[in-house]
Amino acid sequence: MKLIFISGPSGSGKTTLSNQIIVKIKNGIVLSTDNYYKTGLISKLLSKFLEGYFDRSISFDYKLFKKDFNFIIKNGISIYERYYNYKKKKIKTFLNEKNNINFLIVEGIFAKEFSRTLYNQNYFFLELKINKNECMKRAIQRDLKERGKAKIRAEKNFLKSWDIYYDKFKNKSIKNNTNEFIITKNTNIHHILKKIFN
Repeated sequence: MKLIFISGPSGSGKTTLSNQIIVKIKNGIVLSTDNYYKTGLISKLLSKFLEGYFDRSISFDYKLFKKDFNFIIKNGISIYERYYNYKKKKIKTFLNEKNNINFLIVEGIFAKEFSRTLYNQNYFFLELKINKNECMKRAIQRDLKERGKAKIRAEKNFLKSWDIYYDKFKNKSIKNNTNEFIITKNTNIHHILKKIFN
């Protein structure tokens, strides 16, 4: 099974790139870390009072994500699809069986963090490096439309999330058994995909 991680700050286009890749391949699946936030009362309270909560590791349900990830890697199938509702702070789980999975794409702001826990596995790592103002515009549009945030709050959240993302990985190098690609606005995606698929 080929494993692809797609990382980048909020609004950089991780989901868009994942969707572009998945339509080009057969037997592939996308796991978005955005669908694995913690739920319950503590999560509801922290998301209200802790600035940048959804960009911090404390918000990520690592245990549930690892369970789904390991099951797909081990069996080559996926049984459940998960969706996180930002307004209700709940995860909906749907029965959606997919068999003979050959490509697993992990995308989201926690993709890089999770990839560093894999010690004996080769994978492709794509990091999006997009202009801050462009990312901010996309993130605000998304937050207004999908997450019910007011514009001022969305702007503040983005600026905090940008700092959290880059501070988290400051002075940390990528693993040796990784094929790493930096994706900018001018990158030829088709050229990179050829390297991955061949």
